[in-house]
Amino acid sequence: MSLSVDQVRRVATLAHLSLTDDDEKELTVKLSGILDYIDQLSELDTSDVQPTSHSLEINNVFREDEAKKTFGEDTWQENAPAKDHGHYTVPRVVEG
Repeated sequence: MSLSVDQVRRVATLAHLSLTDDDEKELTVKLSGILDYIDQLSELDTSDVQPTSHSLEINNVFREDEAKKTFGEDTWQENAPAKDHGHYTVPRVVEG
């Protein structure tokens, strides 16, 4: 499939791109090449290929969601630079 400079100019306008004449010519050649490649892919016989959502046969491995004991509140509080009655104290960020 071959694009014209007018088609590239139209797409550039829709994308709010400012292109020079040289840019338009260069993009016309490059985009035409990309579309030609897509046309080649469309010609491939894929009738024996099963549809897939991923190119590799990968199965997600999930672990059981189990509650686990973590550090106690005191351990976390020890690392806090400032605390008051079991709460973290942080600098005020909103005036009022």
